[in-house]
Amino acid sequence: MNPAAGMFPMFPPPPPPPFHYAFPMQPPPYFYHAPMSPVWPSSPVPVRSVWASNFKYESANLRHVARNAQYVSIAVHYPGVVHHPNQDHNALTAEQRYALVKANVDDLKPLQLGIALYDSDGGYLAAWEFNLRDFRPQADPHDENSLAYLAGRGLDVGALRDHGVSADMLRAKLFESGLISARPRHGRSRSWITYAGAYHVAYLFKIVTGGAPLPRDVAGFNGAVRRYLGDQVYDVAKLAADCPAMPLGLESVADYLGFHPPLGSPRLAAAAGVRALQVFMRLKYVELGGDVRKYRGLLKGLH
Repeated sequence: MNPAAGMFPMFPPPPPPPFHYAFPMQPPPYFYHAPMSPVWPSSPVPVRSVWASNFKYESANLRHVARNAQYVSIAVHYPGVVHHPNQDHNALTAEQRYALVKANVDDLKPLQLGIALYDSDGGYLAAWEFNLRDFRPQADPHDENSLAYLAGRGLDVGALRDHGVSADMLRAKLFESGLISARPRHGRSRSWITYAGAYHVAYLFKIVTGGAPLPRDVAGFNGAVRRYLGDQVYDVAKLAADCPAMPLGLESVADYLGFHPPLGSPRLAAAAGVRALQVFMRLKYVELGGDVRKYRGLLKGLH
């Protein structure tokens, strides 16, 4: 395995001019309102599945909610891994583990991006699932077993190709929403949440940089995390590992804590984003007493 080396652009090419859309003052009615917090189980959270036909409308909704969101949770579905270690993964150094992540992310294409946003001031949780059309199974590298697993969870690769949106289209809307910025952040910081997040964050960077190769090493990747997402990045798997009663796996942890599967797309990328966010809030404020500073920037699979 010889990962392709590449320089990570400090500032991606600017996205197209923003699309302006008039919104009502209140969030759309399908958002899940949680006046206190999503710490305790409540009604299932609806997921908005985004395709080419509703991309403009839902991207505008995302931008509306993103203005006040203090928490952003992401999950990416991707077509498996094609580069594997030649020794036990636990014996790899951090740089060797990162080289594997880089090799796979540089060579493969994401299938879905799930985003969950929580505004603790307004008291609502919203989730989107962006279906991407760039992957071609006949031409693009992938793992057949991984595609079969995702198909069993409801992912239709043919529908992605025929009705999805391009990663470049999504990239532009992420910048317009203000969630992603390559400039220094000012004001209140935003927390980013993921679960077993090395690949999820890496694929997010691939989307927002227009497919540019990932940084050469761990230090470069950590710098990109701080540049694009800030210093409040948390991996729920790291928090759960310090809670002895927690089972393994995001769905198992969420079920153990009593959270309902999201509505609309309960087993794909947005559902993982919703569950990671709910579990994070619960672990942070209940099991861990509100102090999670020691977990900042630690991603399972790298650190």
